[in-house]
Amino acid sequence: MPINRASTMNSPNTSNHAKPETNPLSIAIVGGGPAGLRAAEVAASSGAQVTLYEAKRSVGRKFLVAGKSGLNLTNGESFPSFLDHYQGPDIPSFFYQALKDFDNQALRHWAAELGIETYVASSNKVFPVGMKAAPLLRRWIEKLRTLGVHFRVRHTLTQITTTPELTLHFNHDGETLSQNHDRIILALGGGSWPSTGSDGSWVQMLNALGLHITPLTAANCGWETLWPEALLNEAEGLPLKNIVVHAGDRSMHGELVITRYGLEGGPIYRLGPAIKAHASPHISIDFKPTFTTDQLVKKMESAKRNYLQEARTRWKLNPAAAAILENLHGPFSSTAELARHTKSCHIPLTRPRPIEEAISSAGGITWDNFNQSFELQSHPGIFLAGEMLDWEAPTGGFLLQSAFATGNAAAHQALNK
Repeated sequence: MPINRASTMNSPNTSNHAKPETNPLSIAIVGGGPAGLRAAEVAASSGAQVTLYEAKRSVGRKFLVAGKSGLNLTNGESFPSFLDHYQGPDIPSFFYQALKDFDNQALRHWAAELGIETYVASSNKVFPVGMKAAPLLRRWIEKLRTLGVHFRVRHTLTQITTTPELTLHFNHDGETLSQNHDRIILALGGGSWPSTGSDGSWVQMLNALGLHITPLTAANCGWETLWPEALLNEAEGLPLKNIVVHAGDRSMHGELVITRYGLEGGPIYRLGPAIKAHASPHISIDFKPTFTTDQLVKKMESAKRNYLQEARTRWKLNPAAAAILENLHGPFSSTAELARHTKSCHIPLTRPRPIEEAISSAGGITWDNFNQSFELQSHPGIFLAGEMLDWEAPTGGFLLQSAFATGNAAAHQALNK
């Protein structure tokens, strides 16, 4: 376990005339995700004595899950528009500064130093060559061990006490352990993918420290709606392709899939914050975004009945779109009526899918707990990083980029305090 500095200060072997030794700064990182691992790397590279605590049997579990279908490490979009993808209440300037200080180019350079080359896909997503997370994680852990980082797995944080010293209390295989450190960096994750250790169980513990916390909610997730059974019989599992989804004043082009409980897909993931802003959550879909309403009507000039059936042929209307239109807004008495709903199909939503199914979570430690840095105002010496802070971002590399950047910033600030 890390040395308690207080116990070594008055050693009887220290001569009154000997030059006093400078003990290395003792920094605890709690959480073995990307934010915690990056914080450990920065701190250890600067000579600090770093101990990384992880509740699970190994670190980087969520990192590996994220990379199962290809590790989307960051996004190639240029700054400053890159920053526009981050949302949340009253996000402070120091959060954005952290992203600038360790940006997407810095992250790619970091991977290259580990011997992992990356490339920018046509979607602007950045992947490692080979797409896999495991080789990168293995090399990263090897580097951390070389830097002297001590890994303490199966250590579940149960309490933090701040007087007279910063002390962490853990449950380790049924045994209660406590350890003092000069600085503490918490990178405990959000509430999504609880099987990886990111279960939000820290909320009650940090409430006990008097911190303000926005409840954790699902982000980058599907939404539920009450589909008619007839619609599901016809269209469950079918895709809605080449559509534009609108929520408030925001819109997103892409593809959705009809599920038994509602809708899944990139556009509805990214529009989550705008959907939540409505008192009655809903979206509207333009099923034929390359045509105006008048153009659609003109294509159906000779149709006098069976408008929806005619639209399948004349407009090449997607079967899933036709099922939604028929069951939510039909029958249609004119071509013009069908065209209006095709261009703006209102779909009421009930709620997001459970947080356990979400790609990420929103909510967390609110920004009024900090004072122009990632250090807690009320508890000096404790720094926070990663998804446990109150921000959210879409998929596409923005989530991992923020985890790396905030872990990087929190470590630098802990070192320079």
